[in-house]
Amino acid sequence: MLLDTPQPDAASQSSFSQRVPLAPAWHTVVVLFALLGTSLAGFEAAHSTSRAGKLTEYLWTMTWEWLLTGFVYLGIRKRSKLRDLIGGRWATFDAFLLDVIVATGFWLASIVVLGIAAKLMHVDEGGKVDSMRRQLGFLAPGTTLELLIWFCLSATAGFCEEVIFRGYLQQQFASITRSTLAGVLLSAIVFGAAHGYEGGPRMVLIAIFGLMFGLLAWWRRSLRPGMVAHAWHDALSGAVLRLLK
Repeated sequence: MLLDTPQPDAASQSSFSQRVPLAPAWHTVVVLFALLGTSLAGFEAAHSTSRAGKLTEYLWTMTWEWLLTGFVYLGIRKRSKLRDLIGGRWATFDAFLLDVIVATGFWLASIVVLGIAAKLMHVDEGGKVDSMRRQLGFLAPGTTLELLIWFCLSATAGFCEEVIFRGYLQQQFASITRSTLAGVLLSAIVFGAAHGYEGGPRMVLIAIFGLMFGLLAWWRRSLRPGMVAHAWHDALSGAVLRLLK
């Protein structure tokens, strides 16, 4: 039936439950250094009066994320396949449709959770849209071309960031600590810390978002639903900011 939870193949199941590190420790240190270094650079850029054009920022970010994903692949290739890290591929249209349904439910639930967390933290006292505009206005698409490239950037983030954070780091941390929960928590913390350009309070919200993505990946034994939800969340955020400019 359509809504039956598919059983992952043996390779995918092994990838998501293994206790052997995916890559050497030095490789993980380099990935963390790269993520936190670019986060600091992004924080400084967000508070700088001199910034590159938006298209340049979008294209650079896409290039950087693909390069980092490529570096992750080089680190894991002797111990795991990228397909297994993702959790396999869609074998049928029903499997694809199920992941879209799961992604939709997850995204709606995450909006509620993040909204409650923001209220408790008093992050969005002026309204969520106004808060987004203040934090991300310097990156918001201003033209149709910029919006189209933003959609490409959103798709890149959906794929690359899920591979890096929930595929690689989450499993690497789980292997090192011998704890799946620790893997989910640590990867969520790094996910929040990697978004320095959004400012401290929103980094906490992003870490909560990352925690939810991590739990989704663990539950589904797949990155696919998270990739879908991540991509359209970013795409919708850019579209909303574009309409309200």
